[in-house]
Formats: sequence, structure tokens, C-alpha cells
Amino acid sequence: MLPSSLEPASFKRSQGPSLRSRLAEALCQEMPGDIIQGPEPVRRAERRQPGLGREQGSAVVEFTFLALLLMVPLVYFVITVAQIQGGSFAVVGAADQAAKVYVAQPDAGSAQAAAEQAVALALADFGHQGDRATLSTLCSPADCQAAGSTVTVTVSLSVPLPFMPFAEGLSATEVQASSSQLVGRYR
Repeated sequence: MLPSSLEPASFKRSQGPSLRSRLAEALCQEMPGDIIQGPEPVRRAERRQPGLGREQGSAVVEFTFLALLLMVPLVYFVITVAQIQGGSFAVVGAADQAAKVYVAQPDAGSAQAAAEQAVALALADFGHQGDRATLSTLCSPADCQAAGSTVTVTVSLSVPLPFMPFAEGLSATEVQASSSQLVGRYR
């Protein structure tokens, strides 16, 4: 045992409050008989602000309510933007494939049917319905099957709002993409 003159200040019992009272103070608990000395003895519970006891637990409720109120629209916005981005990727791929398929066909009738089928397949790969898309073909010069002609295929897609099955006419936006291919000499 060390002599009292060599003991650290934290171990001396005569100085400062006891460990129990410091722990109770740190945990903001009232100890029985805990009275603060001063001109007028006041219990710690009486020093607290009035009404704080009734507010316990309301922060969790408020946080949950505000989180739902703010996060639900934010998540819906992110999903809508992702749906639009997916639609734009879908029309780019559909237009590219439709133009490639169109120039590979021997006649205009089969070329248009093959291009429509390529658009439906490309949109289905991205999870979009083919009936929401339109396909238009422009040839320069006017004969689409002549060697050296440029065929431009434009695909437009009406992107629906997510999670709105009852709103058939509503759409988030319409995305559009074009692709051009040259008709080759040898097919």
C-alpha cells in the first residue's frame, strides 16, 4: 500500500465526489437523498426544466414520421429517374438493332416487319412493353433497298410512371433515339 502522500488524487476519498455520485451524475439519475448545497437546498429533480419527463420517446416518433415523409418521395423520384434511364438505353438499342435488321432484308415489306420485331425484342430485354413504342423509317434517297441508301430508324418510347398500373395514360416522359445504316452492295 502506498502512503497517502504518494496516492494519486483520483484515489483519495477525502477529495471530490464519490464514484457512485459521479456515475449517477453522468447517467443523469437522481440518487436518494441527493441534495445540492447552496443558499437553499434544492433536489436535482427540481432543477430540471419542467415538462421534460413528458417528452421522452417523442424524438423517435418524430424521426420516423419525418423520415417516411421525406424518404418516400425521394425513393420514388430515384426509381422514376432509373425507369427513364432504362427507357433511354432501351430505345438506343432498339433503334440500332432495327436499322441493322432493316438493311439486311431483301424487300421493304419484310424489312419493316423485321425492324418492328427487333424493336419489340430489344424493348422487352429492358422490361418495356413494345406497344408503348413507335417506329419510323426514313430513307435517303427514297428507295430504301438501293445500294448506298441511308436508312434512318427512329424509335420513340413513352416511359410509364412506376407503380401506377391504374394510370394507363400517364407517362413520366417520352424518350427517342435514332440510328442510321447504309444499305450495302452485297447482301
